Amino acid sequence: MHAETTHARHIVFAVAPDLVLLDACGPIEAFWRAELTMRAQSPHAANLSTQPGAYRVTLASIEGGVLPTFAGLPVVAEKLATLDPASIDTLIVPGVPIDDHTALQPELVAWIAAHAPRARRVASVCTGAFYLAAAGLLDGRRAATHWRNAAQLARRFPQVDVDDEPIFIRDERDGRVVWTSAGVTAGIDLALALIEEDCGHAVAMQAARRLVVFMKRPGGQAQFSEALAAQSAAGGAFDALHGWMAANLHIELNVERLAEAACMSPRTFARRYVEAVGRTPARTVAAMRVEAAAHALAQSRLPFKRIAADCGFGTEQNLRRAFERRYGVLPADYRARFSALNA
Repeated sequence: MHAETTHARHIVFAVAPDLVLLDACGPIEAFWRAELTMRAQSPHAANLSTQPGAYRVTLASIEGGVLPTFAGLPVVAEKLATLDPASIDTLIVPGVPIDDHTALQPELVAWIAAHAPRARRVASVCTGAFYLAAAGLLDGRRAATHWRNAAQLARRFPQVDVDDEPIFIRDERDGRVVWTSAGVTAGIDLALALIEEDCGHAVAMQAARRLVVFMKRPGGQAQFSEALAAQSAAGGAFDALHGWMAANLHIELNVERLAEAACMSPRTFARRYVEAVGRTPARTVAAMRVEAAAHALAQSRLPFKRIAADCGFGTEQNLRRAFERRYGVLPADYRARFSALNA
């Protein structure tokens, strides 16, 4: 949908008891901010209450009424059975706490299986992917969820291609589009991507600004920052080193330099690092550099030559090659799509 469309798309959040509140509230806020932007673009914006909007949002559950949430704050939901399935443009299933003993609500699984195929697109936030998988909507598809639950999702539903790295995934096949996302705040990134698909880049960026989200992150961005991911894998063994690496990407970071910073011999350092982190120091440095460059492209207007130097690539050509490998796009295309300064 683009700015000239005059009727609202119906977004339905199908929720289970113990809803993770931010999984629903974050995306709902994003859609509302897009709604405000769309209304402001209307030539009759002075009377907002009468203006057609981009979205109307419904939060609904099997039972309806007061719904307990994981955070303890109850919400009021409509009853799913009272909705007209034909009116649903986008069905979104937020998450609930999941462990190896959690039983999904069978009535909600059945409702999703029966009615989701009629929606234009279906999405999940965090562990909402378990409900989509149980309903058969993720069979043969690549899907994301919170990194802590990715292994559980893969074990419980082996027919799903689970990827624990991206913050969201758009999977389109057989004429159907299914989106899945990582946990909590990644639901906002997912909603902004849906808004961009419907309303265009400018509206999505304005919605991000209204939310004080400083950039609209690409789905392929990792759930952890590279420094945090390395620190988590190492169990704290190289925390100080990873902080030092992130602050010194502009210099040569070979094994000898890193070993010196870690107060080890190069041979001992290389062996212990791989044992602790699960990858070579060179791979960590490369990943940190791409992440730092992506942040600089999105948050500044610095020339590519300066970014390449600051992030340790040396030349613009090396920067371009790294971006094509990691994101499949050139730095200029990445900036055009994700810059917080473009709105």
